[in-house]
Amino acid sequence: MPALTPVSLLKSQLNLDHDLDDALLAHKLDAAEVWIGHHTGTAFAAGDAVLTEAALQLAAYWYEQRESASDVTMRPVPFGVYELLAPYREQVTGYVEA
Repeated sequence: MPALTPVSLLKSQLNLDHDLDDALLAHKLDAAEVWIGHHTGTAFAAGDAVLTEAALQLAAYWYEQRESASDVTMRPVPFGVYELLAPYREQVTGYVEA
């Protein structure tokens, strides 16, 4: 499913002025929106400024940190994304029947 967030916004976030990585950027945005949906328990909503910001931060981070091996400690999700998504999380306590 194509990303709901425009690639042009991600390119602005990253200060990119070329089209060489547009397919990769679209993939990162799509993956970020899916991750956000799984993390919050609800589908990603296009047009929600907070969810869009979280998707942009996450996709930009994944784009810039593409190497899986590094001598620097990497985080799977950048600081701030969890905080942006906290109000959207579906809170579940106790037993949930599947």
